Amino acid sequence: MSNRNIIRLVVIALGLVIGIYASAQGRVTTQKYRLADFTDKVTKVVVPGNDILSASFQEEVTANWSASPFEFCSVEQFEKLKTSDQYYFLLAAEIQMKGEETPGLVFLTLVKGGPEAAAGIGEMNEVISIPLCAAPGGTGRELVYIGAMIKAVQEFALAAMESEKVAYSRMEWFNSDFRRHGAQKRILISNDDLAPSVTPGQLSMYLDEDMLVKEEADVDQEYMDGTYNTLVSYVVAPSDPVKGSVCYKMFFSADTKTISYLTRHKISPAKEAGFLTEDLKKIAKKR
Repeated sequence: MSNRNIIRLVVIALGLVIGIYASAQGRVTTQKYRLADFTDKVTKVVVPGNDILSASFQEEVTANWSASPFEFCSVEQFEKLKTSDQYYFLLAAEIQMKGEETPGLVFLTLVKGGPEAAAGIGEMNEVISIPLCAAPGGTGRELVYIGAMIKAVQEFALAAMESEKVAYSRMEWFNSDFRRHGAQKRILISNDDLAPSVTPGQLSMYLDEDMLVKEEADVDQEYMDGTYNTLVSYVVAPSDPVKGSVCYKMFFSADTKTISYLTRHKISPAKEAGFLTEDLKKIAKKR
């Protein structure tokens, strides 16, 4: 698989609003309560087309999804079923950030169906969204990491069923492994995941024998090989960012195929897409 081949993903233009929506008439509205039926309800996996990413999406769901019964469905079926509270939906969705004229990123998103969807997909209860790639399609690296993202979606949903704190503290949940074990891990950062403003001199201040910058293909190969005790970088940012666009920075654990670190920043002239010098400094302090 060539990372240079642009994988075009046909996605739903959701304009999804990330947040928790309060219900009327005094009903219990905590996220933990709303997710209580997650393992009992069918999760409809929305397959957007017949391209390579769609095929990989189906394969990885089949291999990794075990939290609830699941069925594949088309975009058209999703539109018909989204108002039913009998289903959850896992899909790749374009998200438009404030300030963007068009969606800049594609997220892997789990939402719960319900009558509120009739007022717009943004009114659906969003369980979790994980940045997948730039919109409308990525570079091919998303194919390497989508399996771990699918695992993370269901693991978060299961944890949120048990803990209100987890349900409302998503970023903290994703970073818990890095806080506990990041200092003992070997870290590989793709040179393409560094912000252009990071200089060789700055790199030398924070890198060490177990925190290295490598070619993108080598980083991805270490992940696919399942290298022991190793974290690898993956950055998701719009292809043509504007003021208000967001860059997401992640580390994936190669041997456990899980997300170990997730953070973000708004892109600006002073903060370009990619790992910034301040990110490297924070990571180095934990080692």
